[in-house]
Amino acid sequence: MALSTQTMTDEQRKSVALEYLKAFDNGGVTSTGGSILELFAEDAQVYFPKWGLANGRDEIGRMFGDVGGTLKSITHHYSHFNWIFSGRDLVVCEGTSHGEHQDGPWRAGLPEWQAGRWCDVFEIRDWKIQRCFIYLDPDYAGKDTERYPWLGK
Repeated sequence: MALSTQTMTDEQRKSVALEYLKAFDNGGVTSTGGSILELFAEDAQVYFPKWGLANGRDEIGRMFGDVGGTLKSITHHYSHFNWIFSGRDLVVCEGTSHGEHQDGPWRAGLPEWQAGRWCDVFEIRDWKIQRCFIYLDPDYAGKDTERYPWLGK
Protein backbone atom coordinates (compact mmCIF):
# COMPACT_ATOMS: atom_id res chain seq x y z
CA MET A 1 0.00 0.00 0.00
CA ALA A 2 1.41 3.37 -1.04
CA LEU A 3 1.30 6.33 1.28
CA SER A 4 -0.71 9.28 0.04
CA THR A 5 1.54 12.26 -0.52
CA GLN A 6 -0.63 14.73 -2.43
CA THR A 7 -4.17 15.91 -1.92
CA MET A 8 -6.04 16.06 -5.21
CA THR A 9 -9.21 17.89 -6.19
CA ASP A 10 -12.04 16.28 -8.13
CA GLU A 11 -11.04 18.31 -11.20
CA GLN A 12 -7.48 17.03 -10.95
CA ARG A 13 -8.72 13.43 -10.73
CA LYS A 14 -10.98 14.11 -13.71
CA SER A 15 -7.95 15.38 -15.68
CA VAL A 16 -6.12 12.08 -15.04
CA ALA A 17 -9.18 10.07 -16.14
CA LEU A 18 -9.53 12.20 -19.29
CA GLU A 19 -5.85 11.74 -20.11
CA TYR A 20 -6.37 7.97 -19.84
CA LEU A 21 -9.44 7.99 -22.13
CA LYS A 22 -7.73 10.23 -24.70
CA ALA A 23 -4.64 8.01 -24.63
CA PHE A 24 -6.84 4.98 -25.30
CA ASP A 25 -8.27 6.79 -28.34
CA ASN A 26 -4.69 7.56 -29.41
CA GLY A 27 -3.47 3.96 -29.47
CA GLY A 28 -2.17 4.01 -25.88
CA VAL A 29 -0.08 7.17 -26.23
CA THR A 30 -0.59 10.08 -23.81
CA SER A 31 -0.65 13.76 -24.75
CA THR A 32 3.03 13.98 -23.76
CA GLY A 33 4.00 11.01 -25.91
CA GLY A 34 4.26 8.55 -23.01
CA SER A 35 2.64 5.18 -22.51
CA ILE A 36 -0.87 4.91 -21.12
CA LEU A 37 0.63 2.56 -18.53
CA GLU A 38 2.51 5.48 -16.96
CA LEU A 39 -0.87 6.81 -15.79
CA PHE A 40 -1.23 3.78 -13.50
CA ALA A 41 0.31 3.04 -10.12
CA GLU A 42 2.71 0.07 -10.18
CA ASP A 43 0.20 -2.07 -8.24
CA ALA A 44 -2.97 -0.78 -9.94
CA GLN A 45 -5.91 -2.99 -10.87
CA VAL A 46 -8.02 -2.86 -14.03
CA TYR A 47 -11.15 -4.91 -14.70
CA PHE A 48 -12.50 -5.49 -18.21
CA PRO A 49 -15.53 -7.72 -18.95
CA LYS A 50 -14.69 -11.14 -20.42
CA TRP A 51 -11.01 -10.55 -19.65
CA GLY A 52 -11.08 -10.31 -15.88
CA LEU A 53 -8.93 -8.51 -13.34
CA ALA A 54 -5.44 -7.35 -14.27
CA ASN A 55 -3.08 -6.70 -11.35
CA GLY A 56 -0.06 -4.43 -11.84
CA ARG A 57 1.24 -2.62 -14.90
CA ASP A 58 2.53 -5.76 -16.64
CA GLU A 59 -0.87 -7.50 -16.56
CA ILE A 60 -2.66 -4.24 -17.40
CA GLY A 61 -0.39 -3.90 -20.43
CA ARG A 62 -1.24 -7.45 -21.48
CA MET A 63 -4.97 -6.74 -21.04
CA PHE A 64 -4.78 -3.53 -23.07
CA GLY A 65 -2.84 -5.40 -25.76
CA ASP A 66 -5.44 -8.16 -25.89
CA VAL A 67 -8.42 -5.79 -25.96
CA GLY A 68 -6.76 -3.08 -28.04
CA GLY A 69 -5.60 -5.69 -30.54
CA THR A 70 -9.25 -6.29 -31.47
CA LEU A 71 -9.93 -2.59 -32.11
CA LYS A 72 -9.08 -0.80 -35.33
CA SER A 73 -10.20 2.53 -33.85
CA ILE A 74 -12.12 3.99 -30.93
CA THR A 75 -13.38 7.48 -30.16
CA HIS A 76 -14.92 8.47 -26.85
CA HIS A 77 -17.57 11.22 -26.97
CA TYR A 78 -16.07 13.63 -24.42
CA SER A 79 -18.77 16.27 -24.68
CA HIS A 80 -21.39 13.75 -23.53
CA PHE A 81 -19.62 12.42 -20.43
CA ASN A 82 -21.40 12.32 -17.09
CA TRP A 83 -19.08 12.65 -14.12
CA ILE A 84 -19.81 11.57 -10.56
CA PHE A 85 -17.41 12.76 -7.87
CA SER A 86 -17.19 11.26 -4.41
CA GLY A 87 -15.12 14.05 -2.88
CA ARG A 88 -12.51 11.38 -2.28
CA ASP A 89 -10.38 9.16 -4.53
CA LEU A 90 -13.34 7.64 -6.44
CA VAL A 91 -14.50 9.19 -9.71
CA VAL A 92 -17.09 7.66 -12.03
CA CYS A 93 -17.41 8.50 -15.71
CA GLU A 94 -20.34 7.39 -17.84
CA GLY A 95 -20.09 7.90 -21.57
CA THR A 96 -20.48 6.74 -25.14
CA SER A 97 -18.11 5.82 -27.94
CA HIS A 98 -17.88 4.70 -31.53
CA GLY A 99 -15.24 2.93 -33.53
CA GLU A 100 -14.33 -0.17 -35.45
CA HIS A 101 -13.75 -3.58 -33.96
CA GLN A 102 -12.16 -6.44 -35.92
CA ASP A 103 -15.73 -7.83 -36.27
CA GLY A 104 -17.22 -4.56 -37.53
CA PRO A 105 -18.09 -0.98 -36.61
CA TRP A 106 -20.13 0.25 -33.66
CA ARG A 107 -21.67 3.54 -32.54
CA ALA A 108 -23.51 4.10 -29.29
CA GLY A 109 -27.24 4.26 -29.92
CA LEU A 110 -27.18 2.64 -33.38
CA PRO A 111 -29.03 0.45 -32.55
CA GLU A 112 -29.82 1.34 -28.93
CA TRP A 113 -28.97 -2.13 -27.59
CA GLN A 114 -25.55 -2.39 -29.22
CA ALA A 115 -22.16 -1.56 -27.69
CA GLY A 116 -20.91 1.95 -27.18
CA ARG A 117 -22.33 2.84 -23.78
CA TRP A 118 -19.91 2.36 -20.91
CA CYS A 119 -19.14 3.33 -17.34
CA ASP A 120 -15.68 3.48 -15.74
CA VAL A 121 -15.06 3.60 -12.01
CA PHE A 122 -11.69 5.12 -11.18
CA GLU A 123 -9.73 5.36 -7.96
CA ILE A 124 -7.14 8.09 -8.49
CA ARG A 125 -4.59 9.12 -5.91
CA ASP A 126 -1.24 10.91 -6.13
CA TRP A 127 -1.79 11.59 -9.86
CA LYS A 128 -1.97 7.85 -10.63
CA ILE A 129 -4.86 5.55 -11.41
CA GLN A 130 -4.96 3.02 -8.59
CA ARG A 131 -8.00 1.18 -9.91
CA CYS A 132 -10.14 1.34 -13.05
CA PHE A 133 -13.12 -0.98 -13.39
CA ILE A 134 -14.60 -0.82 -16.88
CA TYR A 135 -18.26 -1.76 -17.36
CA LEU A 136 -19.46 -2.23 -20.95
CA ASP A 137 -20.65 -4.79 -23.48
CA PRO A 138 -17.45 -6.17 -25.05
CA ASP A 139 -19.44 -7.42 -28.07
CA TYR A 140 -18.60 -4.24 -29.94
CA ALA A 141 -19.91 -5.33 -33.34
CA GLY A 142 -23.17 -6.73 -31.91
CA LYS A 143 -22.64 -10.27 -33.22
CA ASP A 144 -23.85 -12.09 -30.08
CA THR A 145 -27.60 -11.79 -30.70
CA GLU A 146 -28.90 -15.35 -30.85
CA ARG A 147 -28.70 -15.76 -27.07
CA TYR A 148 -31.01 -12.74 -26.52
CA PRO A 149 -34.47 -13.45 -27.97
CA TRP A 150 -35.71 -9.90 -27.39
CA LEU A 151 -33.26 -8.61 -30.00
CA GLY A 152 -35.17 -10.42 -32.76
CA LYS A 153 -38.39 -8.56 -31.99
